[in-house]
Amino acid sequence: VQLQASGGGLVQPGGSLRLSCAASGTIFGFNVMGWYREAPGKQRELVAAVAGGGRTSYADSVKGRFTISRDNANNTVYLRMNSLKPEDTAVYYCSLSMRGINYWGKGTQVTVSS
Repeated sequence: VQLQASGGGLVQPGGSLRLSCAASGTIFGFNVMGWYREAPGKQRELVAAVAGGGRTSYADSVKGRFTISRDNANNTVYLRMNSLKPEDTAVYYCSLSMRGINYWGKGTQVTVSS
């Protein structure tokens, strides 16, 4: 299983970005896709996750600002990030959890700065 993420970049506070992550390989239907982030000096944390049936979960710090969604036909997960804050600056990693195994994509940098 390989995960390819894209969509990071530099944005001003209050701006928006959309991250995408496509999974390839042998993907079983029952899985959870999600986004984590790792800021300098901090541990990697869960940002948002979505199960195959559509159930979502979010970190408290992003609720109301970020929206996770997925395209099951194309094994792709998206993270729409609105009202970005400097504290959202981090490397964002997509993940796929399937049959007890976590797969990770390479990170994409998101920098929120004026």
